[in-house]
Amino acid sequence: MRSDYLVKDLLFTITQTLSKNDIPRASREAQLLLMAYFEVDELWLITHQNSEVSEPSKLFAWVERRSLNEPFEYITNKVSFYSEEFYIDEGALIPRPETELLIDEVLKNVQDKENNFRFVEVGVGSGIISIMLALHFKNAKFIAIDISSKAIDVAKKNIEKFGLSSRIELRLGSLLEPIEEKIDYLVSNPPYIEDEIVLESNLAYEPQNALFGGKIGDEIIKQLLDKVLKQKIKFFSCEMGYDQQDKIRTYLKNKDYKKLEFYKDYSAFDRGFTLIL
Repeated sequence: MRSDYLVKDLLFTITQTLSKNDIPRASREAQLLLMAYFEVDELWLITHQNSEVSEPSKLFAWVERRSLNEPFEYITNKVSFYSEEFYIDEGALIPRPETELLIDEVLKNVQDKENNFRFVEVGVGSGIISIMLALHFKNAKFIAIDISSKAIDVAKKNIEKFGLSSRIELRLGSLLEPIEEKIDYLVSNPPYIEDEIVLESNLAYEPQNALFGGKIGDEIIKQLLDKVLKQKIKFFSCEMGYDQQDKIRTYLKNKDYKKLEFYKDYSAFDRGFTLIL
C-alpha cells in the first residue's frame, strides 16, 4: 500500500471504492469522509488538492466501513443536532433532524425559561433531548432513563461534554420504573416502528430496541400514556410514527385530559404530540 497520497488522488480513490459498493452520492461521501478525517472544511479541501498526506490507514478503514453501508455518524463518532455537535456510537440511535421538532414542542409549552420543572426523558439514547432542554431551562432538573447500558454510556459522554452532569441524572431501566419522584414534564422519542417492517440496510447498525415498538408499533407509546394518566403528569411530549395519530386519539377517547395536540415534521407528516392534563 502506498505511504503517501495527494488529496485529489485520495478523493478519486475513495469515490471509486464507494461507487463500486453502490453507495449513493459517492463523490460527496468521499469529500465528507476526507473533511471529517482531516478535520477541515470544504474550502480547505478545494484549495489543498495537491497537498500530500502520509499513511492514511485509519481513513481507509473508514472507507471500508462506509462501503458496507455503516452510517457515517458511527464511523466519525460525530453527529449534529440542533446546531450542536454530539458524540455518537453504536448502542445509541443516531439523532434525526425531525427530533429537533420535539425540542421545539417542549419550548412552546413551557415558555418560562426560568422554570424549575423536573423533566424526565424515557429512552435517553445519546442524550441529545435532555441536553438541549437543559441548555434552555437553566433551573430545571432532569432524569434520563434508558434500558440500554450502551446508550447510557454514550449519553454520559455528551452530558459531561456540555457540563451538565449535576443537572441530568442517568438511570438504567425500563420506562418509568426507576422513577419515584414527581414528574412535571415527560418527554420521549420511543421506539414506534412495527416489528415486521423491513428497514433499509444501514439501519441494521442501529440499536433495534430503539426502533421497533412492538407488533403494532405503538405499544410503548400506549404504555407511556397509561403512566402519564395514572401519575397525573401534566405535560407529555412524544415522537411517533406518521400513521399513528388516529390510534392515539382512539386510545385516549373518554380519558380525562385538557389538551391533545399533534405536530408535523419537515415533510408535513405527523411526527409527534403533546398531551396536557
